[in-house]
Amino acid sequence: MPRVAVVTDSTAALSPDQAAEWGITVVPLDVAAGDRRYRDGVDLGPAELIELIEAGTRVTTSQPAPAAFAEVYQQLADQGVREVVSVHLSGALSGTVRAAGLAAQLAPLPVHVVDSRSAGLGLGFAALVAARTEGDGATVAAEAERVGQSSAAWFVVDSLDHLRRGGRISAAAAALGTVLGLRPVLALREGRIDVAERVRTRPAARDRLVQLVHDEAARRPGPVRIAVHHLGRPDIADTLADRLHEVEGAVEIRVAEVGAVLGGHLGAGALAVVVVDA
Repeated sequence: MPRVAVVTDSTAALSPDQAAEWGITVVPLDVAAGDRRYRDGVDLGPAELIELIEAGTRVTTSQPAPAAFAEVYQQLADQGVREVVSVHLSGALSGTVRAAGLAAQLAPLPVHVVDSRSAGLGLGFAALVAARTEGDGATVAAEAERVGQSSAAWFVVDSLDHLRRGGRISAAAAALGTVLGLRPVLALREGRIDVAERVRTRPAARDRLVQLVHDEAARRPGPVRIAVHHLGRPDIADTLADRLHEVEGAVEIRVAEVGAVLGGHLGAGALAVVVVDA
């Protein structure tokens, strides 16, 4: 086992193979649909989530209990790990990082808890960079924080109702976002979701996402990593990713479908782009 182990949560949009390759432990968030409860990425994936949404089932989410993190930290200590870096979904969107922090206080080894202030592969890239970084826990945590907090993300959804019901966007913002039938482009800023601008059509929204990535990469002094996320739109996501290969300074572009927690808030048809410092 490595001296420093990395823990993240299921909103990081890492595949099981990616997590296993880099020795990253993924703690699932909880999803409730109707009268049933699921673990994100374990009992419920994107395809099943879409079926539930299309059937009109209300989907809600919640962070893991501190005990879930405490169990993981104990297991890693038992395996000989000396320190843990636990990097998680933005604390402005979820109590996940707080639950990790509570568990860290009683853990049998030092745990460095990092609020990525991001989601999806903004978080996932931070976890991957942490797993590749050599050094003590403080050094690894600093790299995770650097990448996660460099994240900029924009996304479009077919409906703002899921975000409004989940409390991730205010009723006023949801109403303004769809005024006059315009399609909102949302931004994840400082760990929070805001309506950034509005366009008239889906193709225009995709064009705007591409331009936003170009502009964001151009203003950064160094190389970037880019992610394209979707829920139930792999063809559109792949096409969008192809258009981003011309972005100057891009050293990596990944396409990943969001899991049940993020998908439950965004809804079917969601499309997102993420840029982080490499």
